[in-house]
Amino acid sequence: MFAYYFKLGVRSLRRNRFLTALMVLTLAVGVAASVSTLTILHVMSGDPIPQKSSRLLVPEVDNGPPETYSPGTEQDDPQLTYQDALNLLKSGQGVRRTAMFGLHAPMEPPRKDLPAFSAYGMAPTRDFFAMFDVPFLHGQAWTEQDEARGADVVVLGREMADKLYGSANPVGQRLMLMGFPFTVVGVVDHWNPRPRYYKLIGGDNFGGAEDFYVPLSTAVRHERNQSGSMNCSMRREPGYAALLTSECTWMQFWFETASSGDRAELQEYLDNYIADQRKLGRFKRNAPNKLYDVMEWMDRLKIVDNDTKLSAWLAFGFLALCLVNTIGLLLAKFSVRASEIGVRRALGASRAEIFRQFLIETGVVGLAGGVLGLVLSFGALALIGMQGSNIAAMAHMDWQMLGLTFVLSVAAAVLAGLLPTWRACQVTPAIQLKSQ
Repeated sequence: MFAYYFKLGVRSLRRNRFLTALMVLTLAVGVAASVSTLTILHVMSGDPIPQKSSRLLVPEVDNGPPETYSPGTEQDDPQLTYQDALNLLKSGQGVRRTAMFGLHAPMEPPRKDLPAFSAYGMAPTRDFFAMFDVPFLHGQAWTEQDEARGADVVVLGREMADKLYGSANPVGQRLMLMGFPFTVVGVVDHWNPRPRYYKLIGGDNFGGAEDFYVPLSTAVRHERNQSGSMNCSMRREPGYAALLTSECTWMQFWFETASSGDRAELQEYLDNYIADQRKLGRFKRNAPNKLYDVMEWMDRLKIVDNDTKLSAWLAFGFLALCLVNTIGLLLAKFSVRASEIGVRRALGASRAEIFRQFLIETGVVGLAGGVLGLVLSFGALALIGMQGSNIAAMAHMDWQMLGLTFVLSVAAAVLAGLLPTWRACQVTPAIQLKSQ
């Protein structure tokens, strides 16, 4: 009977076409508004590396002065000092460890037709690439020997490699970076997770891919200042060497454990390390030491802010308003068919059959609204994407959101149709037959 009622529902779309079109449009606009907003929220808050997000952990320790500390408050800049990052790198904890900071450096292309320009990149340790599953198009990460001696080697991003060398393999080529000749050892393939969970402090969380990567030891040897956030809560001496031994926080750090169950062991190590450092006169605040996995880290830094969440709630409020209007339109549509319902009831149709028929009919309306809502959703996302390249990267619909559009539309239509359908079932056959 479902197929028969579905055909009746499709045919009913041609009855009172203006009223039907108004219902479909009302439903489609509500669905498009909610789905487009939910799509942005979905991209911003989704797990960027689900295969290992629970095994990637960020340590947070508080080395600020005790005079400005209030117990229970969060640290303003949850980064590490250079000396702490170096100690944790040498700790041997987890299966991989990486420390990093952002760079902004001049690059002189090997091509004569391109002028020198500023490039944005990172200075991580070599474990960075394996830890975050960074794919390589050509070559590989630098070696342990390169890292130990601070060699002038560079890994290029795919877009930068295409800009400088076209489709050719640039591994082994040399270019001027930071005023020094660097040798290209690898090219990262297309890799630009949104948000950039691996580097959420002091940068554009939804920006473009890195132009280049150089070893942390190399950037330090060339005394490169970081491009990003730095917090110096205590006075330090001038000069780069003084920065490295200061209490300024400017390094971002990650551990990778073999399993999520190793987190407690890593927490114990971190607590013991800070306790040892307190004996040396550091970490006077006695604040708790914390570990965050990827999703907790994104929540800690409020990647999805309250304004974005509020926008999603407002969009669903607008959908509820559209449902109220749809209910009124369905009541008008079904009321003019009272005589038809009376005849069917007189011929033996039960109230359950009438309810099933009209509920399926509202589902057909919802399906039509879903198709139109999908088109409007793509249009809305395109308009949102025109606000900037970073927003455009988030304004795309995946298969999950595609399916949700139809489910939401049909569910909304069925929900809106419950009251009109129930009213249709209450039609008294005798009264309708007498009125004919």
